[in-house]
Amino acid sequence: GINEAGAMSTFIASGTSYSTQVCATIPFYIYYSMFGFQRVADLIWSAADSRTRGFLIGATAGRTTLNGEGLQHQDGHSHLMAMTNPAVRAWDPAYAYELATIIKHGVDEMCNDEKDVIHYITVYNENHPMPAKPTGVDEGIIRGLYRISGNDDAKVRLLGSGPIMLQVERAAEILEELNISCEIWSVTSYGELRRDAANIERWNRLHPSEDTRSSWVTEHLNDHVGTTVAVSDNMMAVPDLIRQWVSGDYVVLGTDGFGRSDTREALRRFFEIDAEHIVLASLSSLVRRGEIESDVYADAVKNLDVSFERDDITSI
Repeated sequence: GINEAGAMSTFIASGTSYSTQVCATIPFYIYYSMFGFQRVADLIWSAADSRTRGFLIGATAGRTTLNGEGLQHQDGHSHLMAMTNPAVRAWDPAYAYELATIIKHGVDEMCNDEKDVIHYITVYNENHPMPAKPTGVDEGIIRGLYRISGNDDAKVRLLGSGPIMLQVERAAEILEELNISCEIWSVTSYGELRRDAANIERWNRLHPSEDTRSSWVTEHLNDHVGTTVAVSDNMMAVPDLIRQWVSGDYVVLGTDGFGRSDTREALRRFFEIDAEHIVLASLSSLVRRGEIESDVYADAVKNLDVSFERDDITSI
């Protein structure tokens, strides 16, 4: 935040050294996530125009995760802004092994494949257990989506990213106590999922007489599970990027509106992205689909102590 323009200029100089100096260096520019695309987006476009290669690290991202430091810090939309730049690949990992896989993939793209790309990665400072890397998940991490847990009888599919994965995991435990089985999926990049789906849709449009191809989203978020709930520390428009390719009932929870200064727990309850609201969103969908009785939802509202009242100055 002291000299964003100077830092971006250094990023461009380093990220173009493969051409200007015939000696490749890969820069990592780390900053509060709000201080990137919101403040120096034009220089990021200049970086793309210059065919810069490197990593932009949006630290302590999320509208409820960087709390209490003023509204100017509370980012819930940088992933949307990142989508406007064709050279940027945007990622929102939840676990350390996802971050490591994404960085390795980025280095391979820039150094071995010589692709002119910029990888934007949002990271956080919330303490939570870091599990060992499961086998066979590399492709899913890079494609933007993979399943962490669940079995064939799941009624609800939960999608999480970043630190909100903790809320997703707790919501799954509550739902299991209500005898509602769940799948848990990690979404490392809604932007990459959308990019892939749009490319597949273009191919299908231009080849109407050939067999239809399926995108990664369509293959994995199919109608095997009727209810999918996606929760993010970003605006609802971020998970909405893939809505048209998700089968069944797709419910999105996000952090629309101004940031607020409070505890993370209070903020997540206010924006309705905590475990309790994930549970209610899942039950509400199941009621509308006729898969459970409405009494189950009503009892959960009482037992989870959730109020429907919200003092939101952005409400119309």
